[in-house]
Amino acid sequence: MKNRIITISREFGSGGRTVGKELSKRLDIPYYDAEIIQMTAAESGMTQEYIRLQDEMTPHANPLVNSFQARDQYGMTLQDHLWQIQRKVIFDLANRSDCIIIGRCADYLLFHLHHCLRVFIHGDFDDRMERILKVYGESAESPKKRLLDKDFRRKAYYEFYTEQKWGDPKNYDIMLNSGSLGIDQCIDILASIWNNNKEADEI
Repeated sequence: MKNRIITISREFGSGGRTVGKELSKRLDIPYYDAEIIQMTAAESGMTQEYIRLQDEMTPHANPLVNSFQARDQYGMTLQDHLWQIQRKVIFDLANRSDCIIIGRCADYLLFHLHHCLRVFIHGDFDDRMERILKVYGESAESPKKRLLDKDFRRKAYYEFYTEQKWGDPKNYDIMLNSGSLGIDQCIDILASIWNNNKEADEI
């Protein structure tokens, strides 16, 4: 049987990471998020801190800045090379075992897999602002600015490398509003889908 994968894309503050972590415990399968940065660092020879910095400063979020980025003889920027390495890491994880992968365009990269459930977790703006204050605490930035900045970066990264619209229902198998459903019910729904699909596979 082929490995079964759940990819979780999410708006900032929606609790998608928490859903993934708790779902991995419920299903007893590996969960990959920050681990992908560690593996990308190991593959590239760069530090995790440097890769995180590049992730935060994706030049393609700003076309003007992107046009001045240093490129190699094939026209690729450093971020493009990191994307290729991260892409390989995600394919390797999907081939290794059943797992949950958070973000990093995994839904797009693995869309061809029959046993891949592509999830998008979102929430109302006010619910997400309340959650980031509760989870991350106060900061110099307003919660509104933090949300807008994070969502902008995720959207820009996703749309640059996939040429698909971030958050478009056509790109996912299921979209869940964690604000109205609650984190626990999101986990219950995804666990139920996983178990029902597993039973169907075994028939």
